[in-house]
Amino acid sequence: MLKNLWGSTGLVQSAWQNYVMVIIACVLLFVGIGLKKEPLLLVPIGFGMLFVNIPGAFNILMKEPTVTDGVTSPGGLLYYMEKGVEWVIFPPLIFMGIGAMTDFGPLIASPKSFILGAAAQLGIFFTLFGAILLGFDGAQAAAIAIIGGADGPTSIYVTTMLKQFDLLPAITVAAYSYMALIPIIQPIFMKLLTTKKERSVRMEQLRPVSKREKIVFPIVVTLVCGLILPDSLPLLGMLMFGNLLKECLVTDRLANTASNGLMNGITIFLGVCVGAKAVGTTFLTVSTLKIVVLGLAAFIMGTVGGLLMGKLMYVLSHGKVNPLIGSAGVSAVPMAARVSQTVAQKDDPNNYLLMHAMGPNVAGVIGSAVAAGVLLSIFGV
Repeated sequence: MLKNLWGSTGLVQSAWQNYVMVIIACVLLFVGIGLKKEPLLLVPIGFGMLFVNIPGAFNILMKEPTVTDGVTSPGGLLYYMEKGVEWVIFPPLIFMGIGAMTDFGPLIASPKSFILGAAAQLGIFFTLFGAILLGFDGAQAAAIAIIGGADGPTSIYVTTMLKQFDLLPAITVAAYSYMALIPIIQPIFMKLLTTKKERSVRMEQLRPVSKREKIVFPIVVTLVCGLILPDSLPLLGMLMFGNLLKECLVTDRLANTASNGLMNGITIFLGVCVGAKAVGTTFLTVSTLKIVVLGLAAFIMGTVGGLLMGKLMYVLSHGKVNPLIGSAGVSAVPMAARVSQTVAQKDDPNNYLLMHAMGPNVAGVIGSAVAAGVLLSIFGV
């Protein structure tokens, strides 16, 4: 009995990789709780990573259900939770919640923001070719490249739809980690690629957007994108559906549920499942290191693409466009827009760019969903 008890403990079943991942999980928890950097993402991810890497815990948490003599033995907790990822349920629901929380008014008032949002997708297609050069096949490269959209649910959606389940842990952890590090990474390149004069530009106030425009916008976007690129509809369609619930004024209860209770619940499950994918024995590989490096390159190039387009608009508008709003073209809403304003206010404390940056920011959400549809239409099975 004592021998069996000792054999069931994690001390016997441990591998050095598990302890490394436990340390990484504790670092993520410290960043989320101690430093208060994106706690809503990093705390569930870090705890999920800690949860599954406790030696011996994986076989219990991920146990598959079995049938013996007609009697079903239930599976582990995470086995069922991860079906939301495996069956691609969680990412579209997250997009619906994002849509219910997002105001597309700044984008409607300034349609040129679409160009900045599109330019910020440069990182995706730059990394696509980089991953192929490093030996990944087309589908693997597409799954890695989508990290450049700085959108965790999109990364999960594309990777799962392309059936790259072995790459999912590294891709999701990289995507969410870089999203959390936006306030640290982006300002470096924003200052390198812009001058103080450009960063100090004060933009004109945006025009008011009518309620009718806000109601028609999600319907038109869904129709146009659905006709041109049906593969983008699961994400883009749910994003626009959530926004329509918010703007039509007759479904307030549904909008509140989508943006609060449902969104928070799915975020908890998705975060824990993402962390639980990072099992030490399969996560700590050379392939993972390549994905982390490529993901960082994708994210940086997306930021650079948006900034360079912003600089071009600055020139073409004769100094009326602040290039910093281009960096908000990545999909992290509203974090990237806040970073644009924060960097601008270091040179001019009275420069308020937030609403101007929200245009490219929400355009980036649409852009990442469209980019996902393009990759799926090319590399999908």
